Order: sequence, then C-alpha cells, then structure tokens
Amino acid sequence: MAKRDNGRCPIQDRGCSGARSLVIAFAESDNVSLPPTEPGYVDPRMRGFRIRTTVNDVLTLIDERIHALESEPVPLLDAAKRVLAQEIVAVTAVPSFDRAAMDGYALRGEETFGAGLYSHAIFRKVGIARPGRAFPGTLNAGEAVEIATGAPVPVGADTVVPVESTVTIGDRIGVIEPFPIGRHIGKAGEDVAEGMVVLSPGRVLRPQDLGVLSGLGVATIKAIRAPRVTIIITGDEILPSGSSPYGHRFADMNSPMLAALIARDGGIPRRVGPIVDDRETLRAALIESAKTSDVVLVSGGSSTGPEDHAPSLVAELGELSVHGVALRPASPSGLGFLGKIPILLLPGNPVSCLCAYDFFAGRVIRKLGGRNAEWPYRSVRSPLAQKLVSALGRVDYARVRLVDGRVEPLSVSGASILTSTTKADGFVVVPAALEGYAQGVEVIV
Repeated sequence: MAKRDNGRCPIQDRGCSGARSLVIAFAESDNVSLPPTEPGYVDPRMRGFRIRTTVNDVLTLIDERIHALESEPVPLLDAAKRVLAQEIVAVTAVPSFDRAAMDGYALRGEETFGAGLYSHAIFRKVGIARPGRAFPGTLNAGEAVEIATGAPVPVGADTVVPVESTVTIGDRIGVIEPFPIGRHIGKAGEDVAEGMVVLSPGRVLRPQDLGVLSGLGVATIKAIRAPRVTIIITGDEILPSGSSPYGHRFADMNSPMLAALIARDGGIPRRVGPIVDDRETLRAALIESAKTSDVVLVSGGSSTGPEDHAPSLVAELGELSVHGVALRPASPSGLGFLGKIPILLLPGNPVSCLCAYDFFAGRVIRKLGGRNAEWPYRSVRSPLAQKLVSALGRVDYARVRLVDGRVEPLSVSGASILTSTTKADGFVVVPAALEGYAQGVEVIV
C-alpha cells in the first residue's frame, strides 16, 4: 500500500475530499452535549446509557485538555525516536575544512589543462595527506600531494585528481586528462553551514538525525518527556497474559496489545493486574496509578454492568467528562481526569478496546508526547467489493481486507473476536451520518 493519506480520522478531517458534508450532517444529526460530571452524575449500571457523546466531541475535548509534557535532557545515543523540544542551530560548519572526495593527488587544476594520454601533465610528489593528518606545507606550482578520501586539502591545492587518471614516472606523477578547478573536493560547509537551522522542535528523531547531531558536536538534546502510561486490567474472569485458559477464565489479551500500541506511540507502558471486580481494589489502583503516571488506561469495567465500577469511581475521585460514545464497537468508552491526569476507560472486549485506543487513548498519548496527534497509519482509497452496512447516529469501525485492489468487509460486530483484526488489512470508518457505503464506492482504508 504505497499511496498515503494524512492519517486523520475521516470523520474529523474537514479538509478531505467529500468529507465536509458528512461532518456537517454528523454534527446536525447527533449534536449531543457532554455528560455531566459529579455532582449530578447518574450511575448507568443496569440502566444503560441515557446519552452518548459524539466522537467529534470527544476528540475536541482531548485537543482542548491534553498538551505536551515538559522537556528533559536526553543523551544523544538514547535519543532515537524521541521528540525534539529545541531548535538545533549549527555553531560550526560541517565539514569545517575542504576535504578530498577521492583517493588520488591534490594539485592545481589549471596545470592539468591540455593533458592527455600522450601528453601528460607532470607533477613532483612532495608529500602525503591522510584523514586527520594534513600535509604540513604549502603546495607550489608543479607539485602534487598524495591524498586519501576525507583528508584535508593542502594549502595551495584546488583540485583532486583520482589515482586512476594518473601514471607514476619515477618520483613524478603524470596526469593523463584535464580536470577543472574544484573537482573532487568537498567544500567546507557543504553539508551544514554555520548558523543553519538543522532540526526544528517537534521532530521525531531518526537515525540519520542522530548522525548529523553528532557531527555538530551535540552530546545531549532536549526532548519531550515520554508519557508514563499505566494499564489497569480488571475482571474476575481474567488470568495473567500468556496463561492457559481454564474453567470460565481466560488470559488477558488487552494489556499485551495496549503495551505495544503505547510503545509505538512513544509512551512507556506499565501494567497493573489483572485485578478483581472489587470497587475498593480498583479505587486504590486508580489513586496510586494517577500519582505515578501521566495517563491511565482502565481496560474493562467501563460499561453498565453491575461490576462496572470504573466510571462512577472516576466521577467520585475526579471528573468524568465522557461515558458512552456514539461509536461501534467501543460504545462503553469513557474519559475523565483525576486532577490533571487523563483516565481513559476502555471496554474489556478486545476489538472494542483496540477501537477505543485508536480513536481516543492513542491520541491522548501522542499529544502528551508532543507527537502528531493523528493516526499513525498509512491510508489508501479503494472501491468496495460489496456493500458495507452501518446505522445512522453512530460511527462504525469496520474491519476490512484488501483483495485484488478492492475492499472486502470482514465484520462490523463481534467485539470479542480479536482475530477479525488479525485477518484484516485495515479498517474503514463509517461516519454517523451514513447508513453505510454501496458496492463500488471508493472508501478510505
């Protein structure tokens, strides 16, 4: 999939072709205000959601409330994939001297004019230059210095003739073709000029960036601090990840998935649990995690069942800004704050958990880390092989395959069937204003 779009959520990108009318219709048809925090919080357990917040409202809230963390010093050798928090200006040129770009002889180029196979330009070899070891004198007319690639060009020389364009005649060198002045010389500052802005804040540092920084003499950089993310796994039925299932219990699938997503998005994951469905146990885990983390993800216990304690605890301990989203399959998602620490409530069903992370938690973590908030996925536009059915009033996260250049829907339901995502090549977002897409319609995957 070589073609790339900008990675934005299609329902939020008002700049995408064809997206503007969808967003307007979505806002007009599903204009739901954010649910109340405490006081006035109504516990939805065994009652269901009275209202569901739009996806766009949740994204707007995240963008208004979440900002990049402070910077910290990072040694250069540990700076790969970190987000630069400073402008890097070259205090010296790179290279700082003229250097040979070929193995051969440094000399005066104008003295090679008229040279040929049968009329060599003759030079007297007067010394050598090697990388890190300059020829100590000044080159005069008719003289040449044997030089290696990367060695400083001697004073008085302005050209390097490759060794294959020379012949040795006793203690003299014959040049068999003419070379213009300046040929095969790397000039001072040709890579980086003194005073040049080399890297700007917000850049995710790549391996080659570290090489340039090292060449500039930079040993430590300022980077946005990587968010510390605690994952709290809840559920009486959940066993530690990697455990063999037995009875009516099964292994935690969400925390390995979430930890990998967090690391991809620049966060530092920490796992707590699985913990039992006990209100006081979860309360203690939330309070402790909020003290030691920049963001907390709670997996499970976020819906309207009798043991779903997370939403009311967040409302009690801090602020529950969102509970219940017009999104399938992650409707029981929530967002709140304990002080300034964002708490993301992710459904326990694995596909719902992945969907909620993609839409909300990942965005929070990327913004905290100073990264591009949008989806870090490649996108392609392809026609549907068959119709994709949805429902008005909610956003659908539909898993799809790409087969022979066409999009085949896998599933828009089955929130516990995680293999629907491993079989998928990607997903299609169906906006709330549509009942789906007809066969043959081009969609963003």
